[in-house]
Amino acid sequence: MIKVAKFGGSSVANAEQFAKVRQIVQSDPSRKFIVVSACGKEYKEDHKVTDLLYLCHAHLKYGVTYEPIFSMVENKYRSIAEELHLKTDLDEEFRKIRSIMKKDLSEDYLVSRGEYLTAILMAEYLDFVFLDASKVIRFKYDGSIDLDYTAHVINEYAHQSKGIVVPGFYGALPNGVIRVMSRGGSDITGSVLANAIDADVYENWTDVSGFFMADPRIIDHPLQIPRINYNELREMSYMGANVLHDDAVFPVKMKNIPINVRNTNEPDNPGTMIMEDCTEYDRKNPPHFITGITGRKDYTVITIVRNQSVSGISFLRRLLSVFEEFNVAVETLPTTVDTVSVIVASESVSHCLYEIIGRIKEDLAPEDLHMEDHVAIVAIVGRGMKQQPGISGKLISEFGNNGINIKVLSQTNDERCIEVGVLNRDFEKAIQCIYDKFIKEEGEQV
Repeated sequence: MIKVAKFGGSSVANAEQFAKVRQIVQSDPSRKFIVVSACGKEYKEDHKVTDLLYLCHAHLKYGVTYEPIFSMVENKYRSIAEELHLKTDLDEEFRKIRSIMKKDLSEDYLVSRGEYLTAILMAEYLDFVFLDASKVIRFKYDGSIDLDYTAHVINEYAHQSKGIVVPGFYGALPNGVIRVMSRGGSDITGSVLANAIDADVYENWTDVSGFFMADPRIIDHPLQIPRINYNELREMSYMGANVLHDDAVFPVKMKNIPINVRNTNEPDNPGTMIMEDCTEYDRKNPPHFITGITGRKDYTVITIVRNQSVSGISFLRRLLSVFEEFNVAVETLPTTVDTVSVIVASESVSHCLYEIIGRIKEDLAPEDLHMEDHVAIVAIVGRGMKQQPGISGKLISEFGNNGINIKVLSQTNDERCIEVGVLNRDFEKAIQCIYDKFIKEEGEQV
């Protein structure tokens, strides 16, 4: 058994959290490959180290002193080292960074130092080997990660007695120049390492015990999701359930490596297991037909009415080309024989909405066209829904029973996801009524 364990910013925010990480790692000898983020917030008013480093670079760029901000970063790591009695020469590490800051410093290099410093301290604390991400995560010039290169490098360490610690969030181009990933990229680092060593499990340790069936800010104490497949995860993540970086799925999915999302502050909680295929587990413990309820607010719906529009050979292509011209992504496209509704994020069209409407009228000559904003999309996701005849009707009826007007309705062909458009003001109410009726009530009856 080999596990890659990634610990997020909240898991390494201070010395106390470092101690929790060590206890977790030492409790399972199979946790030999550790990935860490930069230190997160210790408390609500605190600052993430990565945010501070981005701010330092902005000050450098405009010739404003960065010392007070950089001192906050220094103090964070010195405090951890002092409390844990670590011997890493932080004076030398900060001297190196400062010397480079006086030159033409790249933003990517500077902001990557948070993960770097966390990793060298964690490696000493665990008595593991530190392996710089710039030596193991190789970006191709097209921006993709060279998985073969990572596998070649990391497997040299796979059979040694000590474990290794790798900083997350960054790697290097073939010429050695540091390059960072998008925010939350440490998830990707862990996933790439899991792929490279053919790990049995990729553990992603954070400050929540996996995924919940609904947003805890809307539903009090929602049930935890024990298992979810990759497709359900993609649906829920895209619609707002952001626990794991989207791009962290692909490297492990390639090799059918499960992801276990766990809570550093509740290590005995099994969390949520994300798998390619849950069939074997579902036979023993059939899942609820709803895996989760999520969604987003602030969509705009543009509806075009034209007789037999959908049957026209080029109508949809011409319609979508208008949005492409204005670089606006289309979220979904519900259609009937005479109408097409184009749903887009309101923010993406705020600067060009009326130009788009004008172009549609000019190019497609619709019989009618109307627009509605302040629309939210509620996504009801579940691999078990296809086993429940008439579930769409039951869900729609529950909206009606609660006085919620449905603006848009669409369902995937595999019956895994039903999306319902409601007004922003009904968003929380919509999630609450579905949860109460189909999850809470059924749970109480059982």
